[in-house]
Amino acid sequence: MPADRRLAAGPGRVLLVVYVVFAISAGARALYQIAVQFERAPEAYLLSAFAAAVYLVAAVALARGARRVALVAVVIELVGVLGIGTLSLLRPEDFPDPTVWSDFGIGYGFVPVVLPVLGLLWILRARA
Repeated sequence: MPADRRLAAGPGRVLLVVYVVFAISAGARALYQIAVQFERAPEAYLLSAFAAAVYLVAAVALARGARRVALVAVVIELVGVLGIGTLSLLRPEDFPDPTVWSDFGIGYGFVPVVLPVLGLLWILRARA
């Protein structure tokens, strides 16, 4: 199956840059937290590392035009941010330290909850 280069063109290029920035920022933060203070909130730090991995997969898939992989990554991201966002509000005691997706990404200006929606819209629109 040929790569769909339209995914990384136009608005897709901005989306790609945001995914790269989030992969780096969430990943660096998670690596630091895992290395220095893992015992404090291991689940939160591992969730942030998982989020960073999802952002990285989405970025690479968009850059390579791998539509299906990008779609799966963005859907996982949306389910993750909605699930963790809801849980972190309902059971804040389970999140002693925030994750990237806690409170729907409030610590990142709510970009984590908007990004997968924009990603889905772009992936579906670029297909047409």
